[in-house]
Amino acid sequence: MNLKATKLSLPIKLAYALPAFAMAVVGIPIYIYIPKFYTDVIGLNISVVGAILLSLRLFDAITDPLMGLISDRSTTVYGRRRPYIAGGSLLLAASIVCLFNPPAMGIPATTVWFLIWLALVFLFWTLTVVPYEALGPELIHDYHERTVLFGYRDGFLIAGTMVAATAPVVIRSLLPDTNGPDADQAVFFIMSILYAPLIVCCCGVCFFIVKEAEPTKKRASFQLRESLATTFQNKPFCILLLAFSFSAVAAQMPATLILFYVEYVLESTHAELFLLIYFVSGIALLPAWVWVSRRIGKKAAWMLSMGINTGAFFYVFWLGAGDEWLYGVLVFISGIGFGAGLALPSALTADVIDYDQAFSGERREGQYIGIFSVAKKMAGAAGAGIGLWVLGLFGYAPGQPQSPEVIFALRTLYALIPCLLSIVGFIIAGFYPLSEARHDEIMDQLHNARQ
Repeated sequence: MNLKATKLSLPIKLAYALPAFAMAVVGIPIYIYIPKFYTDVIGLNISVVGAILLSLRLFDAITDPLMGLISDRSTTVYGRRRPYIAGGSLLLAASIVCLFNPPAMGIPATTVWFLIWLALVFLFWTLTVVPYEALGPELIHDYHERTVLFGYRDGFLIAGTMVAATAPVVIRSLLPDTNGPDADQAVFFIMSILYAPLIVCCCGVCFFIVKEAEPTKKRASFQLRESLATTFQNKPFCILLLAFSFSAVAAQMPATLILFYVEYVLESTHAELFLLIYFVSGIALLPAWVWVSRRIGKKAAWMLSMGINTGAFFYVFWLGAGDEWLYGVLVFISGIGFGAGLALPSALTADVIDYDQAFSGERREGQYIGIFSVAKKMAGAAGAGIGLWVLGLFGYAPGQPQSPEVIFALRTLYALIPCLLSIVGFIIAGFYPLSEARHDEIMDQLHNARQ
């Protein structure tokens, strides 16, 4: 592993980024479409669905760091990460097919079906994605070039999210009958048979093309508690993790509630169009954020993106029925910082892994990515679970005009609370200490230690 290497070839970058495109289907359907499908179409209680989403994520607090530690310690002829990426993608694809296609059963049985297959999706997602994301930081160590690498990966992720967001509309338009529960079930069936093989193929390309770096001779300890304790002694990582967690919850709660907000607050049927506007804005401006980060630094660029997103989204709280055009403009502006909110924290995480190696002598990408993955998933669970649970408490009734109390709760959960959380994340991010100069010192120290 050449710590002074500063470039990756374009085919390697694309092969590494490709699984993110396919994996994006897991995020959008599960946190946006699946909850509404299982509540409004299948008939599950919205508070129960929210509680399941939230409770299952508690297991990730164990499985994600454990999977990271296992991949750090693994030794195979194919490397530490790639066997899990390939094998996990097969299991994840099969679980998605089952989750998207519940058989005709009563509500209690369907609730159990939802619980089991969602749990397996989350488990196999961990098995695949933690090693996949851990692979990125070890591929390149240049301060800015790794931002480019994660820009490719997260650009593909946004592109996959755009496809996932628009796929239901396109598929529905091709059906003979475009309305009713049968049409909804047909849409999810077609999505599952398209996306399951896509996940396997994209992960397969990464497996065969991307080669792993040689791990350091000093291996990570297999004692999970001890390893976690030393990880949380990494001050830059703790600051980054805390700031990201607040900003991630702020992003996930609106993502979960957008279908409800657009239908019941704006009284519009164009939710998928607004999602597309947001993602187009994010992917179009992502290269600009890579450029900005080179000029002002990763931390400053990330904080700037949070400020733009929060400043625009605050006004969404005051919108009501008929404000589609203004909402579309605000969505576009807030989407400007979307790509930066994905790529820059990933690049900063890679830097704190280098910082850890300087003191521990270990390359523990899996350990750090596992913990970071817990933060992302818990943010998603908090956004989805708490949002849906609170709506249920306020008396949400599927497919019916909502009470003023539910409308106010929707506006608050969708816009006001996320903005407040973003502000907290912004303040915490200001304390992140690693600059480009400090990272260069760390890399020189690591390079000299290997001589």
